[in-house]
Amino acid sequence: MLIDYYRFKYNMEKIIDEKKQGESLVLDQHKDNNRKLFIESYGCAMNFSDSEIVASILANDGFNTTQKLEEADLVLVNTCSIRDKAEQTIRKRLEKYNAVKRSHNPKMKVGVLGCMAERLKSKFLEEEKIVDLVVGPDAYKDLPNLIAEVEEGRNAVNVILSKDETYGDISPVRLQSNGVTAFVSITRGCDNMCTFCVVPFTRGRERSRNPQSIIEEVNDLASKGFKEITLLGQNVDSYLWYGGGLKKDFDKASDIQKATAVSFANLLELCAEAQPKMRIRFSTSNPQDMTLDVVRSMAKHRNICNYIHLPVQSGSDRILKEMNRQHTREEYIKLIDDIKQILPDCTISHDLITGFPTETEEDHQDTLSLMEHVKYSFGYMFAYSERPGTMAARKLKDDIPEPIKKRRLAEVVALQQEHSRIRTEEYLNKTVEVLIEKESKKSSEHWSGRTEHNSVAVFPKEHYKVGDFVNVRVNNCTTATLIGEAEGYSENN
Repeated sequence: MLIDYYRFKYNMEKIIDEKKQGESLVLDQHKDNNRKLFIESYGCAMNFSDSEIVASILANDGFNTTQKLEEADLVLVNTCSIRDKAEQTIRKRLEKYNAVKRSHNPKMKVGVLGCMAERLKSKFLEEEKIVDLVVGPDAYKDLPNLIAEVEEGRNAVNVILSKDETYGDISPVRLQSNGVTAFVSITRGCDNMCTFCVVPFTRGRERSRNPQSIIEEVNDLASKGFKEITLLGQNVDSYLWYGGGLKKDFDKASDIQKATAVSFANLLELCAEAQPKMRIRFSTSNPQDMTLDVVRSMAKHRNICNYIHLPVQSGSDRILKEMNRQHTREEYIKLIDDIKQILPDCTISHDLITGFPTETEEDHQDTLSLMEHVKYSFGYMFAYSERPGTMAARKLKDDIPEPIKKRRLAEVVALQQEHSRIRTEEYLNKTVEVLIEKESKKSSEHWSGRTEHNSVAVFPKEHYKVGDFVNVRVNNCTTATLIGEAEGYSENN
């Protein structure tokens, strides 16, 4: 239970938020649309963001969303391949869809979107025959054509990875939004080729979205009353716009393109300056791509949140090399120290994998000692799960017994719980700015929101409302939540 809690506490790009898994999404109905779409999302924030893009495309193709599976003309599930559990969940949902199709709605069409599409297209379409169409993350604009193929009685598939698709020209429909926070996708793909990761194979090479389209989306969200955005990508630090094209081809760009290129640090400042009253967050960062220019931009602008998710994966240099991480333990620690020098109160979180192939007890102790050095505020911890198609699956034997993986994971989680308590207690008797997002789950008399450091805070409702920035005096806490009382509106309103 404790492991699950820490694994899913916060909704970051690579992190699977269990509370959101399997949400059937609904948006405003168009009176002229006569077909019904049922769409569920599983996995990371990127998948949920992609579902908003899909909903927007299909709304223009005659589909209204429904939450009633039985009445749907088209059922789509947006998938994740990062863990075996996720894949098993998807298979169970596909069984459910097909059972409903057989018993209630024989004309229903079933499709799989996202990261599982490319890897399992043959199994789903030809061997198991459980879907009608398979669409990869770069092919959503082709959905109307693929649906037409299916309606003609043919299976349809498009899992081609693009070198330039960013969906920057699609205005996402905000599905079941709280009207306060929103994701803005800025990059797609990843070039880093970590040996445990499926992303380079399912989402392709790194490419960045036109900054003008990003700023336009941010301004549009502000005009609709949104108070916070999260810049989203597999690796936001790799953002680089020089007129279009893959990041790896930047060295071939012209002198003018290089001189006018927009980095992630530049983009952060553009967003912060465009909407000074809007909070700006980002996820996820990769240590080898994180530059101190980004941290300096954070220090320069009050509305850029003092929080960095900085996955380390292991504290052992030997394991980092096996993972093909392009940083050492020493380099990572120096980066943390440099961040803290520029932004002393910056909150840091992590990803950690226990039981990676060949991991010894000494390697595990290196991870624990790294955690002791940094004392992360929170983290996302996993026991290694081999993913087919990755370099680790091809070249490394999954040789750590499950009991050892779980024991090491439990030790990591226990240490993180201790550090989370220490970091949370640092806020006692201090005043923090909280953006109200929703009613507290535990009390209808309390609001729940987050600080700029990504800590959850709860306090009595009084006269405040969702979307308000409120100064809250912290007088109590748990390992994960600040508890306090409102002192008044912050100057950010």
